Amino acid sequence: MTRRNQRHPYRVREIAQQSGLSEATVDRVLHDRAGVRESTRSEVRQAVADLDRQADQVRLAGQTFLVDLVMLAPRRFSDAVRAAAEAALPQLRPAVLRARFHLKEEGDAADVAATLQRIRRRGSQGILLKAPDHQLVAAAVDELAGAGIPTVTLVTDVPASRRVAYVGIDNRAAGATAAYLITRTSRPEPGGVLMSLSSSTFHGEGEREAGFRVAMAELAPDRRLVEVTETDGLHRSTLVAVGEALARDPSLDAVYSIGGGNAAILEAFRARGRTPTSFVAHDLDGDNVTLLRRRQLTAVLHHDLPGGLEEAARLILRARGALPGRPWSRTSQIQVITPFNEPG
Repeated sequence: MTRRNQRHPYRVREIAQQSGLSEATVDRVLHDRAGVRESTRSEVRQAVADLDRQADQVRLAGQTFLVDLVMLAPRRFSDAVRAAAEAALPQLRPAVLRARFHLKEEGDAADVAATLQRIRRRGSQGILLKAPDHQLVAAAVDELAGAGIPTVTLVTDVPASRRVAYVGIDNRAAGATAAYLITRTSRPEPGGVLMSLSSSTFHGEGEREAGFRVAMAELAPDRRLVEVTETDGLHRSTLVAVGEALARDPSLDAVYSIGGGNAAILEAFRARGRTPTSFVAHDLDGDNVTLLRRRQLTAVLHHDLPGGLEEAARLILRARGALPGRPWSRTSQIQVITPFNEPG
């Protein structure tokens, strides 16, 4: 019989399933035995914390599905997605969905592919994925599909893979919307516009850039566009890259932040005694909410993360035959958020 640990109500088997570790390893951690790495102990603690947060959900009646959320993103965004998932999954009654989280702030396509391969070997009932559009990731998604594990991409797509659907905004339309906002809110004289991407490997960011360039060519053909990329959206790398761009081009006076790191972008401007006349960003994560309330951002292009996560989970259930119908890709409405219409 599987033993319970007196510090929490979960069986070793439940914690092992949530963490992806063996029952023997979990047992060693729970009984504080020697020879276990601190990173493994941390994984067990995280699994218990995840089970605590999902406790209300797992008490519901219905079939239980265990899905894996895999993301390569700055922590400010992955934290927002985790919170959205934990808000959305309990809405899928009477089915019960529990999530395991694989959230990396730094890494590359090979790291994501390795994570997907580990999940395939261990087993899962579905993958929710934000990852680079790279052949290694596509191949890992194809292997998951061959093993009967459906993948739904979030926010950014891996279109050449056997994923069952994409859920997120129309990124090309979002880029065009940003161009419209910047040309209507920045100074009329043709100063340069900074475009900041976290990585050129994300399909969604490439689509945003393409939509922005096309719309800017129509709306303000004299405005110069300066691109900063490969910062991973992290504070230090963004601060350095934007600072170098401002030193090279003093005319930059507006910002379209495609990949985040907005506090760092503003810090780079302040270091040169400047403030963007127009600043359009993406996603209402914790940083952007603060910056918007301080009126340091002109607008944030936002989409309903809990609604998107709920829809993605439904697509997993459709792919598994637990709900009627076939899964299909879904683009959500782009919301233009200002300091005056922040959603609750």
